[in-house]
Amino acid sequence: MKKRDQKNFCITVCLLVAFVLWTIAISCFDVQAIGPESSSVGFAALNGMFHSLTGVHMLIYTITDWLGLVPFCFVFGFGILGLVQMIKRKSLLKVDYSVLVLGVFYVIVMAANVFFEIFVINYRPVLIEGYLEASYPSSTTMLVMCVMPTAIMQFHDRIGHELLRKGISYIMIAFTVFMVIGRLLSGVHWLTDIVGGALLSAGLVMLYYSVCSLKPKD
Repeated sequence: MKKRDQKNFCITVCLLVAFVLWTIAISCFDVQAIGPESSSVGFAALNGMFHSLTGVHMLIYTITDWLGLVPFCFVFGFGILGLVQMIKRKSLLKVDYSVLVLGVFYVIVMAANVFFEIFVINYRPVLIEGYLEASYPSSTTMLVMCVMPTAIMQFHDRIGHELLRKGISYIMIAFTVFMVIGRLLSGVHWLTDIVGGALLSAGLVMLYYSVCSLKPKD
C-alpha cells in the first residue's frame, strides 16, 4: 500500500474514532433532562445555551426536510447508472469500481441511520407532530454530507468539461453548506447532533475516498 493510501486510511480511522469518542462524551458528560418530556441530553449546558440562542424555526425545518429529498435523487441516479452498466456488461463485477464502492457506501450510511434510530443517544429538543424523535446524529446532515461529496467525486471523473464540472461542484457545495447551517439554525437538533453527524459523515466519506483510491489497475 502506498504512503498516500496509508495516510488516507489513517485520517479515516482518526475521524471515525473521533466520532465514537464524541458519542461516548455525549452519553456521559453533563447529562440533564432539558429536552421535551424530560428527555436527557449530554453537554446540557452547551446544548441548552445554543438552543436558546437559535430558537425553533419550523419553516427552515420544513424547507430543509423537503430539500433532504435531493440527496436521494443522487442515490437513485447512481443506482440506475450501476444497473445500466451491469445489464450492458452482463456482470455485476464489470460495473465501474467506484460505482460498486459507492453502492456499498450507501448501504453503510443507511445502516448507520437505522442503528441510531434503534439505539437512541438523545432525542430532539422539540416534539415533531407530538412525538419524540431520535436526534443523534442529525440524519439530514449526515445524508447530505455523505451523498453530495461522493457525488462530486463521481462527477469529477465523469464530466470532461472543466467549467461545467467546477460549476456543478460549487453548486453542490453551496447546497451542502446551506442544508447543514439550515438544520443547525432550525432548532430541531441539538448542536452536538450536528457535530456528530458531521464527524461521522467525514469519516465515512474519507473511507469511500480511501477505498476508491485502491482501484486496481486495468
